[in-house]
Amino acid sequence: MNKTFRANRTRAKIHGTSERPRLTVHFSNLHITAQIIDDDKQTTLAYATTVGAKMTGTKTEKAAKIGTEIAKKAKTAKVSKVVFDRGSKLYAGRMSALADAARKEGLEF
Repeated sequence: MNKTFRANRTRAKIHGTSERPRLTVHFSNLHITAQIIDDDKQTTLAYATTVGAKMTGTKTEKAAKIGTEIAKKAKTAKVSKVVFDRGSKLYAGRMSALADAARKEGLEF
């Protein structure tokens, strides 16, 4: 199955509003990026990435660190509830590690 088809199918059901913005996650071969996006205003409210950071450990450990970091930045942006956009990835492994770490820091989704 084509990844863009799966991502579009997921995003067709998910829309971030001002009350519940969208938390989207991207995994590349080396880095992990998470953004909190308000789709109504088309703005990024919070952003966390491993690019430029001196993080060590496995990609699962890095995903957990990014999850805690994005949750802390969401608190400073006064966001407590989000809609989780997993894109074309399955909710397992690194994706669930990031989500669990964000939930521990207080993000609700």
